[in-house]
Amino acid sequence: MQDDIPTLRRILKDCRTIAVVGLSAEWHRPSYFAAKYMQDHGYRIVPVNPKYPEILGQTSYPRLEDIPFPVDMVDVFRKEQDIPPIAKSAVAIGAKCLWQQLGLKSEEADRIATDAGLDSVWDRCVKIEHARLFGGLNWAGVNTKVISAKRPV
Repeated sequence: MQDDIPTLRRILKDCRTIAVVGLSAEWHRPSYFAAKYMQDHGYRIVPVNPKYPEILGQTSYPRLEDIPFPVDMVDVFRKEQDIPPIAKSAVAIGAKCLWQQLGLKSEEADRIATDAGLDSVWDRCVKIEHARLFGGLNWAGVNTKVISAKRPV
């Protein structure tokens, strides 16, 4: 797993198209507001959920393999036991990063991703990390552990 500040910053800077596996269309679900936040900050969100035809104004795909264009990051909001096959799919579609959301950490999925050369992050929220590293948190937020008066470029 990679979770140092420079690596997380690089991943979030470079991975602009994010397939969100398990994205819910229900506004109060964590997957929805994390994806909405990222979409509002210029990321292309690609919903992956066979339950919905569309989420956040974007076509929802049943599986990663059904997405007809390149994806940079696969952000996972699924049960831990579901993640290794998702990691294999992320490798198959040529994603650059497998991101397991807060509370998820499948070591098997991490191994599948890193063995194939993907960046792998687990037990982290993409929304929180983006806000923490790119200036979206304030005094009411969490400790960023970054001491600087300047915003990162």
